[in-house]
Amino acid sequence: MSDESYILGCFASTNMGDEQGALFRTYIWGEKGIGETLKKLSYENYGKDMKRILFQFYVNPIPYELQNLKEIENYRKKEKSIGIPIIVNEENFFSKSEPERVDFIKISILQKLDLLSEVVKKKKLDTNIESLKTDFQGLFD
Repeated sequence: MSDESYILGCFASTNMGDEQGALFRTYIWGEKGIGETLKKLSYENYGKDMKRILFQFYVNPIPYELQNLKEIENYRKKEKSIGIPIIVNEENFFSKSEPERVDFIKISILQKLDLLSEVVKKKKLDTNIESLKTDFQGLFD
């Protein structure tokens, strides 16, 4: 599979020099991070209308950012992509144990895929979100 055929991607927005941001990034791109694992899922297996689902992790966002984040972004037809924000903060991540942190990431992604299924229905896209969710869960069994 080419590096561009994966359907799930991650992005992290952190404050420069922020220790918590650096710590969080290890859960995505570190040695045991989920970033490489997610690349095992190719968009070609789920339909033609969605090529990239980008999970945008906002680590300790400032109030202005929080006010302007949508639960899910608009589908970008030209790019066949969608961005999905996930808030990461002391309460839901940094105050937790390592297994709870990993669970938070997995559960957050699954919850956001549920939201995405509504967009898929509304926009009449052919993306099979249920199959994607099943395959996602299978990556971590």
